[in-house]
Amino acid sequence: MITFLQSNGFYVTFGNKESSFHIIFSFRAGFFLLLQIVTSNMYMNRISEERYNEFGIWLKNLFPYKVQKISLNAGFTCPNRDGTTGWGGCTYCNNQTFSPDYCISDKTITQQLEEGKGFFSSKYPEMHYLAYFQAYTNTYAELSRLIAMYEEALAVSGVVGLAIGTRPDCMPDALLDYLEELNKRTFLLVEYGIESANDNTLQYINRGHTFQQTVEAVERTVKRGIRVGGHVILGLPGEGHDELMRQADLISALPLTTLKLHQLQLIKGTRMVVQSQESPHLFSFYKVDEYIDLVIDYIERLRPDIVLERFVSQSPRSLLLSPDWGLKNHEFTARLRKRMVERDSWQGKWNEAGQ
Repeated sequence: MITFLQSNGFYVTFGNKESSFHIIFSFRAGFFLLLQIVTSNMYMNRISEERYNEFGIWLKNLFPYKVQKISLNAGFTCPNRDGTTGWGGCTYCNNQTFSPDYCISDKTITQQLEEGKGFFSSKYPEMHYLAYFQAYTNTYAELSRLIAMYEEALAVSGVVGLAIGTRPDCMPDALLDYLEELNKRTFLLVEYGIESANDNTLQYINRGHTFQQTVEAVERTVKRGIRVGGHVILGLPGEGHDELMRQADLISALPLTTLKLHQLQLIKGTRMVVQSQESPHLFSFYKVDEYIDLVIDYIERLRPDIVLERFVSQSPRSLLLSPDWGLKNHEFTARLRKRMVERDSWQGKWNEAGQ
């Protein structure tokens, strides 16, 4: 038995490297709360060639066929765009940077999925799909509208589950009731935009929620038996290495199933361009090798059972101001793996040591 301490909780591992299970607790309101029990085989990722818990392998173990996400734009907005918690949205956000050409809101969910399937079906005729509600906040509407869209997606041939991107302040209990039932009949992953664990940063980038709201939303969702993903941006204004290592410890203490990381990007047409001109001392855009080492430092502090979906975002060069590394995602990942070997690094290296 090994106990791994976190800044706001702990988890206990029983077993050995080949077969083990892990009980995750979090300290809340003066008591320890059981959040999640994780079982795994070949748990210690340092013995894997990947050196981290890779999303593609995780999907391969869940499904007997290839699975691909298809991004959707269901025409939602966000509470920090429409005046509920703020105006204008997150200062870094331009949804054009991650929306495929077919992913426009004047098309139905079915149309977007069918067009998305067309990108993959000729090469992989046996491919199945996860409908990925990605653009803006995909739980921010009336319950009946949300249910209708989710069910429409699941009715499309070849769709075997949903991934729903949202914010921690947009998960009402009534929707959780529905998602709990939905989770019993299909694959479901709820992805929360965490972005930062620092409330000052969250305010500066106009997120309109606190980190404590993230903690509560993740815990409420996990209690319903639903897989939860998180998304963070590394290098937000004013967040240096020490702050990001603190963040990694806090993120690791959350009962997340999956996690996405990506670098801060300065995108044309965003308010962050103005912020960077007004307060240039807060901004530091990483060179690619610097960012690789930062990512390694970060994931060394994460629980090794967290599934890592990605490390970078690749925005269209027509919109990207900085940093422009000229690397595709798979090229970045190859360099990251090489550097991990050079450093004898693996996911959870310092987490396992209780540091």
